[in-house]
Amino acid sequence: MRNMGLLDRRVRGFVIAPLLLVIGVLVGPVGVASIILYVLAAVMAATSAVGVCPLYAPFRLSTGAGKH
Repeated sequence: MRNMGLLDRRVRGFVIAPLLLVIGVLVGPVGVASIILYVLAAVMAATSAVGVCPLYAPFRLSTGAGKH
């Protein structure tokens, strides 16, 4: 069951994930902070691709239009 709308998915996939990658590279490509940023970028890209945010589920949130 998808709980993310198209705008939410696009912002995560095309803005947030690339921005986290760039910040990770600027911080230092092998530091602990950069690894955390890379993992967050991967999570943002994955949730964007799938259309499901696990953190939305417990709160029954949905950014999509209508019921899902």
